[in-house]
Amino acid sequence: MDGVLVHEGRMIPGADAFVARLREKGTPFLVLTNNSIYTPRDLQFRLRSSGIEVPEEAIWTSALATAAFLADQRPGGSAYVIGEAGLTTALHDIGYVLTDNAPDYVVLGETRTYSFTAVTTAIRLIRAGARFVATNPDSTGPSAEGVLPATGAVAALMTRASGVEPYFVGKPNPLMMRAALNRLQAHSESTVMIGDRMDTDVVAGLEAGMRTVLVLTGIMRAEDIDRFPYRPSRVVTSIADLVDEV
Repeated sequence: MDGVLVHEGRMIPGADAFVARLREKGTPFLVLTNNSIYTPRDLQFRLRSSGIEVPEEAIWTSALATAAFLADQRPGGSAYVIGEAGLTTALHDIGYVLTDNAPDYVVLGETRTYSFTAVTTAIRLIRAGARFVATNPDSTGPSAEGVLPATGAVAALMTRASGVEPYFVGKPNPLMMRAALNRLQAHSESTVMIGDRMDTDVVAGLEAGMRTVLVLTGIMRAEDIDRFPYRPSRVVTSIADLVDEV
């Protein structure tokens, strides 16, 4: 979503036409984001406010993917959560109890107000035996003022203090991509991943067996592509370049 459809809350020119064309032709699609702060309904509103109309059910977040993973691994479990409504709502919806009393999991997500007390509690719970899961490995996120520390950066702190590595559910984990394909009832060979990051979007699509398109409206510059040992199937300036190909 970020860097492909919108940038700092503003629509990237052509994104509305691209999504409208998908909906007009009945082409199944999902809007993916590693950001676990918002619920799909929140994101639908934010996209609509920028001028892009996306159905709520067509939004797939790392919070939803994490909840689906936990529901499969340990149904009806419990978790101590560091995160916002997008994550806590997703866990409530699968019947999880949120607690700091001997939880099955510590779940780390995105938030703009990381609490030293909460992080300390989480570290102690992990050291006491709670399983450590994080919604995504992104170390930084964008803002109007510059980069912000994100889930991956805080996870590194917690790993150093607890001695336990988290299991990251979001991109580039193919688990999130396979879950998305299942929601679409689609096959990887007939699906395309469009993203703005080589280290999450492109590698996730590649490892899930999809064709990949890198757009240059996000954080990745054209001169950075060759630093990676893999390449996207295609590079375009913007999603606007794809409208006529839907």
